[in-house]
Amino acid sequence: MSSQDNSIPDDIAALNFEDALSALEAIVKDLESGQVSLEDSIEIYTRGNLLRRHCDNKLKDATARIEKITKGQDGSLSVSELDAG
Repeated sequence: MSSQDNSIPDDIAALNFEDALSALEAIVKDLESGQVSLEDSIEIYTRGNLLRRHCDNKLKDATARIEKITKGQDGSLSVSELDAG
């Protein structure tokens, strides 16, 4: 994959949010340990960046689907999009 390729690899795209976040946390731990070679650091940093983007996309999708339930004066319930503002 080139550095200009914006697509997320299939193995990362298949991960749910929790698994992607765990993989990203493991990468951060490895990088912070200082025990990774420069070449490996570059490789895992790149994967970490893809995992971060995947997590961001998952959060954006979840935010877009959040709805709020409101109760009308007559006691009826309705569902509307959550006002993010």
